[in-house]
Amino acid sequence: MELKEIQNLIKFVAKSGASEVKLEMDDVKITIKTASEPETTIVQQVPMQQAAPVVPQQAPAAAPQPAAPAEESAAPASAADDSKYITIKSPIIGTFYRKPAPDKPVFVEVGTQIKEGDVLCVIEAMKLFNEIESEVTGKIVKVLVDDASPVEFDQPLFLVDPS
Repeated sequence: MELKEIQNLIKFVAKSGASEVKLEMDDVKITIKTASEPETTIVQQVPMQQAAPVVPQQAPAAAPQPAAPAEESAAPASAADDSKYITIKSPIIGTFYRKPAPDKPVFVEVGTQIKEGDVLCVIEAMKLFNEIESEVTGKIVKVLVDDASPVEFDQPLFLVDPS
C-alpha cells in the first residue's frame, strides 16, 4: 500500500467520525484510531508475519478484576478435590479430537475404566493424527478439553482416578 493511499485513508476516517478502523491486506495490517480530537490519529503498520502489538484498554481491564477473586476462591477448592487424581497431559501441540472419525463413537467418556496403553484421544498436528495412549490404569473422572479444540504442549486433557 502506498503512503499516499494511507494518508487518504486517514483523512477519510477522520472525516467519517469513526473511532477505529482496521484494514488487513496480504502483507500489511493497518489500524487507525482517532482520539477525542479529530486531528489525532494513530497509524500502525505491521507485517502479517509478526504478531500485532497489544494495546491495553481501560474498560476491558477493569471488568476481569472483580471476577479474579471469585476464581481464586474457587480454584483452591477444586485443586484440593483434583489432587488425588492423575492428570493426563498433551504430549504435543495440535487439535484435540475425542473420536477417531466424525461418525465414530468417542474413545473414552467420564466413568470409563482405562488401562495402560488404551487410546484416549487423537491429536492432529500438521495433518498427522497421533493417538494418545494412557500411561496409567484407572477411571476417567473428567475430560478437560472440548472436542476439536486446539491444545498446547503439556496442557491437561483428562483427570484419572487411579484407585
